[in-house]
Amino acid sequence: MRILISNDDGVSAPGLAALYAALADYAQCVVIAPDQDRSGASSSLTLDRPLHPQHLDNGFISINGTPTDCVHLGIHGLLEHEPDMVVSGINLGANLGDDVLYSGTVAAALEGRFLQCPSFAFSFLSRQVDNLGTAAHYARLLVEAHEQLDLPPRTVLNVNIPNLPLANVRGIQLTRLGHRTRAAAPVRVVDPRGRAGYWIAAAGDAEDGGPGTDFHAVMQGYVSITPLQLDRTYQDGFSSLNAWLEGMA
Repeated sequence: MRILISNDDGVSAPGLAALYAALADYAQCVVIAPDQDRSGASSSLTLDRPLHPQHLDNGFISINGTPTDCVHLGIHGLLEHEPDMVVSGINLGANLGDDVLYSGTVAAALEGRFLQCPSFAFSFLSRQVDNLGTAAHYARLLVEAHEQLDLPPRTVLNVNIPNLPLANVRGIQLTRLGHRTRAAAPVRVVDPRGRAGYWIAAAGDAEDGGPGTDFHAVMQGYVSITPLQLDRTYQDGFSSLNAWLEGMA
């Protein structure tokens, strides 16, 4: 079993080290990760310059690119053998609801969708590492059990772990994505030379976060696991759109 591990927090992130430690004695693991924090990179590829792998002393490979770049290179020739699975994380911070549209953690897992095994994206609901061992425990538990999964091809499992001691986690819940309200307005700043700049503000609060959603599960002390697929086609809109298009003929 060969696992490609990546993330969006960067190759030196504690969550990446914890994920590797959790899986290293289970499978043949290789780490390819961005050389810096690339949170919010989504599924972007670097097309305006070459990518340069750097082999670090701990055996990890650092790439001057995005999480998707890292997995793309790992699958398409950088490694001697194609991996069987991609596992991404452990992200320090949630990837709930609409977050999956922007998340580099989820994007890295999505880039592994063509492999023979489902991909996993792991996120931890804290920027602090006190309970990071809880997230590592569930990463090992779920990845180790992947052989019992019966899922369609190109499925990605988005997993969010609450910031709790292991003994306080209430279990695992299968969830759907919730939805956030609109984000706050960007924060305008002016530098000493009078030039205006803007910081992207925090994501909105949960708007659709009731029972059954990933938001609700983690707030109740459960690990949330949500199956994702790339097809975003709005099937229910076909009848309305067909009627609309007929009027243009």
